[in-house]
Amino acid sequence: MCPAKIAEGEQRGFVIPIGGGEERLEDPVILQRFVDMCGGKDAHIVIIPTASTLAKTGPNYEVVFSELGAKVTVSVLINSRDDARNSEYLEEIEKATGIFMTGGNQLRLSTILGGTPAAQAIRRANAAGVHVAGTSAGAAIMPEHMIAGGPTGALPSEQGVTLAPGMGLINKLILDQHFSQRNRLGRLLSAVSYNPFAVGIGICEDTAAFIGPDGVLEVVGSGTITVIDPSDLEYSSMAEAQEGESITLIGLKLHLLSSGAKYDLSSRQASPS
Repeated sequence: MCPAKIAEGEQRGFVIPIGGGEERLEDPVILQRFVDMCGGKDAHIVIIPTASTLAKTGPNYEVVFSELGAKVTVSVLINSRDDARNSEYLEEIEKATGIFMTGGNQLRLSTILGGTPAAQAIRRANAAGVHVAGTSAGAAIMPEHMIAGGPTGALPSEQGVTLAPGMGLINKLILDQHFSQRNRLGRLLSAVSYNPFAVGIGICEDTAAFIGPDGVLEVVGSGTITVIDPSDLEYSSMAEAQEGESITLIGLKLHLLSSGAKYDLSSRQASPS
């Protein structure tokens, strides 16, 4: 699935995956920057709490974004595929200057939203310049291919990751969240080894990738983003590996990027802050 087409004269909005655990009170640099980008005191932020089963998730983010200066903050309670066709919810998404998908369970998010008018509305909004952010599960669903699960650990293996279709807001990468906190290097390496087309990015908690319409990623937050660049991969044993067997990968390039550092997903060049 590719990002929605951009109309003539339009520019795509930012796509902002957050690794989860973003600071909301003391120094909320990620959420504050998101609000400012969406219009600050004129921002109209629509929250999609579908990934969470907790009733307070959406209202909590409404308060957070209001305190950060947004003019309108509203939760769209999409808890079923029928909800994802609700015309009032679709109209709310169309009015947004920013869309925020909360954490929870990414499979709940994908099975409820996938292929629905609500998902299409989010994709169209981003193509028309609306910024779309997501934390944890809300970040995982953003690429064309979503990491749905997999064991922890540093080593890739034949059964090291489970993939599912994502929302397709961006198709040049595959990402994982809570990255260093939950030791997820192995499953991201496994995902990249399936097809070296995609760059792998692992996002720590309280860290975000602000990905602009030019395909340049900027790191914001207190942690790091691990970039796995397979463009010069010389060999992968994934195709020959037996069930559960460890994988050989030769020629991978790895970057560790902290706040202010950038990575160009097209040229695959990293630069310091």
